[in-house]
Amino acid sequence: MGTTQLESVPEPKYWHLKTVLSQALDSEFSVGEILPNERDLAARFGVARATLRQALEQLELEGRLQRRRGVGTTVAPPRMGVSLGTGPHTWPGGPEDAWQPVDCSAAVPPAAVADALGTGDEPVHIVRRSRVSAGRPVAAELLYVPQSSVPELSAIDAPSGAARARAVLRELQRAELERQENAVELGSAGADDAKELDRLPGAPVLVVTTRFVAAGRTAALSVATYRADTCRLTFGDAGGVEIDAGAQRRAS
Repeated sequence: MGTTQLESVPEPKYWHLKTVLSQALDSEFSVGEILPNERDLAARFGVARATLRQALEQLELEGRLQRRRGVGTTVAPPRMGVSLGTGPHTWPGGPEDAWQPVDCSAAVPPAAVADALGTGDEPVHIVRRSRVSAGRPVAAELLYVPQSSVPELSAIDAPSGAARARAVLRELQRAELERQENAVELGSAGADDAKELDRLPGAPVLVVTTRFVAAGRTAALSVATYRADTCRLTFGDAGGVEIDAGAQRRAS
């Protein structure tokens, strides 16, 4: 990083500092590298530590930095791309699916989900899955599957846990998928999502809802919650979720 102090600029000083720091991340630091401490950075740029903290906080919100207690401030990996393209549609749990099954339970889903599935007060299979990129949790999913979508599921073969989740996904593959529909909205992390995604409650998230249609009805419904600081939307033709190629070592 250069040692030239910041000149007077019309925009807030912390915002200008954020731009300077971002350029330095591109040219001088590798993904995962620890930045100098706040005192050294503030002295190098000739700003108050409060100004520096504002700039660092903004870069963290934008997904450029990760700040962890006991570790320091590190350069974050490139964002993960959430593709909402028109490519081939596939059931969750297929060979190219990078989600990891965590658990499976049977319960009555929230009213909005029950309405979409047409299940009323009937319990459905709720598969919980997670997505990890560069060693950090980036997304959590609840996949709601009506019992009618997996009629051959055996409780004896896979009674509970991740094994049960995999069994539900396997049985779901038997049906012929007609299409899937995606919707995305900005939200804030609830207590459960925040814990799973290693964020504070209320942190910004992207909520992607996917409806899987088979035999003219909703055969499954996915509600996936992505960390907004680590993900970006893409609109190409490659369906599913892709990792942004980016630079191999430098932050993008």
